[in-house]
Amino acid sequence: MKNRIRALRKAKNLRQEDLSDILGVTRQTINAIENDKYDPTLSLAFGLAKVLGTTVDELFFYGNDNTGGE
Repeated sequence: MKNRIRALRKAKNLRQEDLSDILGVTRQTINAIENDKYDPTLSLAFGLAKVLGTTVDELFFYGNDNTGGE
């Protein structure tokens, strides 16, 4: 599943470590999600969306459907 996490994180001047600390996960988890290696749990997806100031459906999209940006 593709996502806009990296772009939104950088726009808020957050490092992966900052985001992981806020959400209570490891930096490696954030890295894996940003690189499409891991799909987050639903609760983590909602947490990411809240911290990044967006909605889950705006944050994640499938395949070549890049209507979510990036």
